[in-house]
Amino acid sequence: MNATESTAPQADARERLLEAAEALIYAGGIHATGVDAIVRAAGAARKSFYTYFESKDALVAAALERRDERWMRWFIEGTLARARTPQTRLLAMFDVLREWFASDGFHGCAFLNAAGEIASPDDPIRRVARYHKERLLEFVREQSDAWAAETGADSRVAARFARQWLILIDGAIGVALVSGEADAALDARTAGRHLLDALAPQDSHRSAPARRAHPRKEQDHE
Repeated sequence: MNATESTAPQADARERLLEAAEALIYAGGIHATGVDAIVRAAGAARKSFYTYFESKDALVAAALERRDERWMRWFIEGTLARARTPQTRLLAMFDVLREWFASDGFHGCAFLNAAGEIASPDDPIRRVARYHKERLLEFVREQSDAWAAETGADSRVAARFARQWLILIDGAIGVALVSGEADAALDARTAGRHLLDALAPQDSHRSAPARRAHPRKEQDHE
């Protein structure tokens, strides 16, 4: 048996533990999910857990890092596939979110959920949650900077705007979770359109009166 063959089952056990931890914690929360439940769901031996992770918190942090990579890839690719211009990309983010809100497995933002259960801002779990939001803000900032360059808006406005857009995103997620209404994404989209109109330079406003006159028709996934 070569080295690849001998390590493959171990790597597979680690991946199963991460997958089980992510699924169980996202559905039921960190404190309500015990190590034994994760080990059983993973179909792994309990000693495998201690082989790879020094604690439950370490496992949770690693599972969230894994989710961050997958979620950000899904969100970015979904947004870019729906639109070609900076403004329509910003608005398309809420179309991507609405699909997620309408899915059977939606339980809100895993990172906000996790941060809400962990008191210390220096805890590894909180650090992963903070990193995820920083990555999301970075993507939004890229689009807002492109929007500012296209419309002639002040770059300082774009920086503040990106933080406001992140609040719209997280607000939509929270409302959708509590209300069970996927259309929270559409409400946030409408608020976002008003924000774009308010911050765009006046010359930009005058150049596109038809777009403002028919907001319900802009499903322009260009």
